[in-house]
Amino acid sequence: MGLAIIVRGHLRPGITRSGHSGIVMLVHLLKSKLHCAAVTAASVHYEGSLTIADDLIERAGLYPYERILCSNMANGARWETYVIQGKRGSGVIELNGAVAHLGKPGDRITIMAFTEVEEHQARGWKPKVLVLDEKNQVVTERGI
Repeated sequence: MGLAIIVRGHLRPGITRSGHSGIVMLVHLLKSKLHCAAVTAASVHYEGSLTIADDLIERAGLYPYERILCSNMANGARWETYVIQGKRGSGVIELNGAVAHLGKPGDRITIMAFTEVEEHQARGWKPKVLVLDEKNQVVTERGI
């Protein structure tokens, strides 16, 4: 068999990063999580997304327009959307567009982003996790 790399589950000819021939397995893992974020607003008439205070975006290692998965601890709703920057230091967590129907101010949500890493990196992987209080201030921080 020739040289191969698996990219997003597909076998591709190539060489591994270490320069050795073989197969590289990519594992989809949690990269960042904002746990217990308090929803501050819900705007059905805004273009769909989730607005997050810019300082929380940076601290969690997220990027503007990055795809995220959210879950509402009050009602069990889950949805996928993307990050939009909110005012730094404001604590804003705003549901925009259709997802505004999935929560209301005061609901606590978990915001998750994922990444793909090579199998050898997955064994000791530690995601960046921020646990927030009711004002969206960081209470606990752990991980990369």
